[in-house]
Amino acid sequence: MTKPEVATEYVASPTASGHSSDDEQPQGSLKTIAPQKGVVSHFTQEIRPTMFAEFQLLILTFCTGIQDATTFPDYHCFASNQTGNTVFLCLAIVLPQFNGDMFITPNIGMALGLFLGAGWLTGQLSHIVGPRKRWWLILCNLIQTILVFGAAAVQYKYGVKDRGSSALAVIGLLASASGSQVVQSRSLAMTEISTAMATAAWVDLMIDQKLFVIKNRPRTRRVAFLAALIVGSMIGALIYREVGSPTAIAVSGAGKLVVTLMYIFANAEKEQGVISPA
Repeated sequence: MTKPEVATEYVASPTASGHSSDDEQPQGSLKTIAPQKGVVSHFTQEIRPTMFAEFQLLILTFCTGIQDATTFPDYHCFASNQTGNTVFLCLAIVLPQFNGDMFITPNIGMALGLFLGAGWLTGQLSHIVGPRKRWWLILCNLIQTILVFGAAAVQYKYGVKDRGSSALAVIGLLASASGSQVVQSRSLAMTEISTAMATAAWVDLMIDQKLFVIKNRPRTRRVAFLAALIVGSMIGALIYREVGSPTAIAVSGAGKLVVTLMYIFANAEKEQGVISPA
């Protein structure tokens, strides 16, 4: 939580008689205005893009790796990586005979459709309420966390089936959470950490003219993003192999819950003090 700035105002001092004369210069003083420290003021602050916010996005990236490491082997689609889903959808249109073996068309349609829908809804609402408002980011991450835990609950109750209503429910919940999640990197002006798609990060990293320069923040962000995605995918695969998908998705939800709570303490933009006339 950042320390709010102190605003001041100029107060004109009257003469001893209570009236200022024409030939006298008014004397003034600086009056300190106590900053607002209420709960409402705190939650309506704008989150400042800092290393703390970068760390939050990297945690979300790690959680994305866990999710996709389980959804692809279970449902033959990705909850977050829509490049693969787009290709599979085209294959389903041109080569429908591969449906059920190489891909499952309803799963792909559900993942791609709800990912785009959630991204559109979150992005458009962000334009209205303010993309970096603390309360808005907390609310968005809380909803995403609930969606992920909901997907884990469906798997715990109905088991893991590669098609059918329970499969579509899990895919839809995870894709909606991912679509809403990827908007945050744009909101925080950290597009190097998209939290999901790796292709652009790999390309931008390889063509960076300052790739080997020590002080290169965009390069460092991309490397950290790719590392978090790789580690998350590996951890997700291990959990998937040893315990199963429901636990892996629950771990991903726990990570998103941590990020949600971290937004309460994230650094805010410095408030501008207003100087009011006496």
